[in-house]
Amino acid sequence: MKNPYTIIEQPIISEKAVDLQKQGKYTFRVQRDANKIEIREAVEAIYQVVVKDVNTMNVRGKVRRVGRGRAGRKPGWKKAIVTLAPGTRIEVLEGV
Repeated sequence: MKNPYTIIEQPIISEKAVDLQKQGKYTFRVQRDANKIEIREAVEAIYQVVVKDVNTMNVRGKVRRVGRGRAGRKPGWKKAIVTLAPGTRIEVLEGV
């Protein structure tokens, strides 16, 4: 297995992600080549919780202006929404 700390790049803290935490769902930015099984094992290893479900999506990079009139593109990335077993939560990410 890959190193769990390289699979999970960072937690996503946004208004929508904080609202999902009330339902026991936590959002992470993950490696593009990571699959759901690797993400599940990484979250369980890092935070010592029981993962019930993992949903993933590829986020397209946005088109941005570079210089005068030229268009560039930000890189795409992968997002994972991890649902924990009922009654469990990640204390470190609560209330951020």
